[in-house]
Amino acid sequence: MPRWKLTLEYDGRGLVGWQRQKEGLSVQGALESAVEKFSGERVTVCGAGRTDAGVHALGQVAHFDLAREAPLDVVRSALNHYLRPQAIAVLAAETVPDSFDARLSARYRHYRYRILNRRAPAALERGRVWQVSPPLDSEAMREGAAHLVGRHDFSTFRGSLCQAKSPLKTLDLFEVARCGEEIRVEARARSFLHHQVRNMVGTLKLVGLGRWKPEDVARALAARDRRAGGPTAPAEGLYLVEVGYRE
Repeated sequence: MPRWKLTLEYDGRGLVGWQRQKEGLSVQGALESAVEKFSGERVTVCGAGRTDAGVHALGQVAHFDLAREAPLDVVRSALNHYLRPQAIAVLAAETVPDSFDARLSARYRHYRYRILNRRAPAALERGRVWQVSPPLDSEAMREGAAHLVGRHDFSTFRGSLCQAKSPLKTLDLFEVARCGEEIRVEARARSFLHHQVRNMVGTLKLVGLGRWKPEDVARALAARDRRAGGPTAPAEGLYLVEVGYRE
């Protein structure tokens, strides 16, 4: 029975997130429906990351087992056919060993958060960026972000519904860069706590506005208390960019 690995992109607007729900369209549910229409088989599609409602993906990864064998291009094209008109696309489909698990085999996950920093409203990017009108000091945000890199107890940035056994995580990359009116925050780790990236970005906004100093981020981290951190940034600016695996 072949195991299939999919690489996906999707627009999170109008989706209830990755995980199948009783109501609303999920990425997992849409994929499972497409596989059944193509093959006649009911399968469970497992994803590398359970993105929340409104979160986008440029390189989500999933796997499922299928009794039927088919060429790679046929599987990709068939799934994309049955996924229409939803804003979900299979970029690549390939067979992998049975030992591959989209979630457990991942070595890192790379997220990007996009902030549109300008007064004029977002027309083309509405629902795909977090618009912050007051000017943000991206250099101060970069200095604040540096305090979070490394292995720490991230309880301050942990969502209330987080199911992780431990708040200890290793943040390999957390960088801030401005390109014109857009500020991008890049984050990479093997795994993240629920809402961790969005809570860290919300905290950096306080630094960018001048309400916090960069070193205040370190003090918030040390408090190990969600009340010590900044607000949760909205889901619409967050993207799952890539999931990395061993060659």
